[in-house]
Amino acid sequence: MKKEFPKLLIADKNGTVFDVPFLEAAGMKGNKFFRLEPERMKKLHPDSELFVLPERRPVGFDADFNRFVEIEEAPFTKKNVECYAVAAFISPGQTVMYNTAYSEKKGANILPLFSYAAVAFYKNEFYTAAFSIDREKRQELAGMDHKSVERNVKSFRKIFPENRLVRHLERCALTYGCPAAKNFFLKKYEAPLPTSPTCNAECVGCISKQNKKGCSVTQPRIEFVPTPEEIAEIALFHIRAVKDPVVSFGQGCEGEPLMQAKVLVEAIREIRRSTGKGMVNLNTNASRPDVISGLFDAGLDSIRVSMNSVREKYYAAYYLPKGYRFNDVVRFIKRAKKKNGFVSINYLTMPGFTDSRKEADALLSFLDRNSVDMIQWRNLNYDPLMYFKKLRINVKYEDTIGIDNVISMVKKEYPNIMHGYFNPSRGRIRRAKKRKI
Repeated sequence: MKKEFPKLLIADKNGTVFDVPFLEAAGMKGNKFFRLEPERMKKLHPDSELFVLPERRPVGFDADFNRFVEIEEAPFTKKNVECYAVAAFISPGQTVMYNTAYSEKKGANILPLFSYAAVAFYKNEFYTAAFSIDREKRQELAGMDHKSVERNVKSFRKIFPENRLVRHLERCALTYGCPAAKNFFLKKYEAPLPTSPTCNAECVGCISKQNKKGCSVTQPRIEFVPTPEEIAEIALFHIRAVKDPVVSFGQGCEGEPLMQAKVLVEAIREIRRSTGKGMVNLNTNASRPDVISGLFDAGLDSIRVSMNSVREKYYAAYYLPKGYRFNDVVRFIKRAKKKNGFVSINYLTMPGFTDSRKEADALLSFLDRNSVDMIQWRNLNYDPLMYFKKLRINVKYEDTIGIDNVISMVKKEYPNIMHGYFNPSRGRIRRAKKRKI
């Protein structure tokens, strides 16, 4: 009996997805194609979505001729039906190992700001080239009943009749489906505290602001700076309502919160005057080491520093920083640790780059020099081929080792570092430390 293999998926112009029985699904790193190993794939989580990629032809592997093949037309119809590549936008808590394999048509438009995991039809189900990095169900749709969110939005309007930040989060939850905003209205897990309409970087993959030549934003930026009282009001409400709460500055719907450092300090002081409970966290580009001490003195507990690379060349090419350099980010981390802060790295991963030998070695070297408590292995939401072009990345693909193997290396060398996807609560940090003892 012929061994079953992950079958290639293609789609027609109407978005109908088909499998191609005689071709294996393929993965991609940069512009290099790879056969997918079934034992390293997993069932597609039900919260994931399938995307049809316009202006991109699917690429599969023909085992009979031992070659990768590009498909222009659907092979199972009598008419000449153009077909398109299919990718998976996987659910939170999963890390992508391969992007879906495709070739671009000449002049193809840039893809929207999502990640594009390889996906296949295997054992009569959808499988993806990804692995679970965080078991917490913080952003699972099953725990976010939309009617409950709508009902609580109405009740919150009575509780916070004049709080502009609550009005902003209503739009995030109901219009843009932001899971963090939904959790605020459901009184669960982590509440977002967006504060800054401005930024000191022009990230290539910024989801809240793009220039006219860029791609469409996925969640428009907040247009005002909330007062410390507005921030503290909803933060305290969430902290008191949730068993093991987290509240976080620095969301996808804002710029860089450090641009409003004075407001943050006042808000944190207001929170800490009322309660010592809960984790007050800052998601940041860590561009201003001069303000970090004041934030921790006010009562900040943790920071999450976003970076696509630990090498300045590629960091700067992606973040396009204005008025700071990667060395400032390193200084920020060091000062946070001197204040006994919990430091996470929001490591934005891209198959073929993050798992290249040079980047993996640079990461280990970075961890040698800098004390880090956690790495959050999140997928970088950006057009895969455009990412390599814009950052001028040249990788010998025989030197790529797999993002899961990079994580294994870090675990071996630094056993005390936590790994996951979400900002941890105090309870989760305590449980992780107990397991390490």
